[in-house]
Amino acid sequence: MRKALRWLLSLVVLIGTVSAAGAATAATRPEAADIKDRLLSVPGMSLIEEKPYSGYRYFVLDYVQPVDHRHPSKGTFKQRLTVLHKDTNRPTVFYTSGYNVSTNPGRSEPTRIVDGNQVSLEYRFFTPSRPAPADWSKLDIWQAASDQHRIFQALKPVYDKNWLATGGSKGGMTATYYERFYPRDMDGVVAYVAPNDVVNNEDSAYDRFFETVGTKECRDRLNAVQREALVRRAPLQKMYAAESAASGATFTTVGTLDKAYEAVVLDLVWGFWQYHLEAECPQVPDAKTVSDEDLYAYVDAISGWSFYTDQGLDPYTPYYYQAGTQMGSPNIQLPHLKGLTKYGYQPPRNFVPRSIPMKFQPSVMRDVDTWVKHHATRMLYVYGQNDPWGAERFRLGKGAKDSYVYTAPGANHGANVAGLVADEKAKATERILAWAGVAPAAVSAAKPLATYDAKLDRANTKHDRTLRP
Repeated sequence: MRKALRWLLSLVVLIGTVSAAGAATAATRPEAADIKDRLLSVPGMSLIEEKPYSGYRYFVLDYVQPVDHRHPSKGTFKQRLTVLHKDTNRPTVFYTSGYNVSTNPGRSEPTRIVDGNQVSLEYRFFTPSRPAPADWSKLDIWQAASDQHRIFQALKPVYDKNWLATGGSKGGMTATYYERFYPRDMDGVVAYVAPNDVVNNEDSAYDRFFETVGTKECRDRLNAVQREALVRRAPLQKMYAAESAASGATFTTVGTLDKAYEAVVLDLVWGFWQYHLEAECPQVPDAKTVSDEDLYAYVDAISGWSFYTDQGLDPYTPYYYQAGTQMGSPNIQLPHLKGLTKYGYQPPRNFVPRSIPMKFQPSVMRDVDTWVKHHATRMLYVYGQNDPWGAERFRLGKGAKDSYVYTAPGANHGANVAGLVADEKAKATERILAWAGVAPAAVSAAKPLATYDAKLDRANTKHDRTLRP
């Protein structure tokens, strides 16, 4: 009897958000005209706070989700989301970073282009959007896509114009996976710098990238600094140990300070090209003359000595879990470091607590890749020429319709439509506007409909640091 009662209570919590029609009835009743009232009339939605921003209403919200969409009676959790409200007569952009959601107002590039509303969602299992207790087997790309699907169903009656999905890096991957599993929800997808690791143990594309990116002079300079940091492992590691002790940092997850030290150093070259520009090459120190202190500081600036501590890794446990179970991760060759590395590129398993079981599923990314090649419709991919993550990217096949893959020259992991060459920029902007269903005259003009706002439109594809998309 108690078990039946618990099931019934769970069903009551979830009812209405499973059905778009039920949400429509609640969200459009005449007495709920204010947008806040309309949002909060959605079953399972609750307000954390409203923040003022000129020209918008901005809400930080929680939404009740099932831990397991296949078995919604088996527990729920609250998932954090935000709504940047412009007008219910405007298109809506569904933004995901694939990580935490910022609780400060921000606007993705497609949102500015279409001058629309933006719903931003925190990825499941990133805190505070984590079930308690956490059943990590329920952290997969289908469950996350189903989170988006339910929120779309709940909010579509409020924002009934066209919707676009977008995100940068892991967020671009997330937007792609959502489209793969729920291709009828969105009217278009704009995915930025989205990696696509189809075969996890075949990473030669990354090796070819690092052999040709930038100039030879810059590559040699970076490789020399990386090598020097391993040659001087002893004195630099003393600095690392002292700094870690002073801050209370520990190394239980990765195993030892030595493993963490090498992981940070091996991130150096990748991190430079991911987040920096070729114009910054002259700032790379001379490996022959740089002092220990300056070398230590440079590695810290590019890679971050604190990252592979327990405290640095903890917020990203969900990412490494997914990299080690479905999404894959890179493993590049390092010929310039021969004889100096002890561990090489360490697998995601090393960065997730051993109490969390992991098993890799090689078919998952192959399925997504095949679907994109043969079924992509109204999908746009934007990559940066000098971004390592673009070495393994999504590519379109003969079955794709009204879909495009563009590369921004000289750009890094922050590549966007604005950085494309003129004709591709115009085409991409025109298609985004068309997918959003705006007026034909605006589509023909192929220009963003909202003016640039330095605070709202800050770059949003640099979520973290190196070796994490």
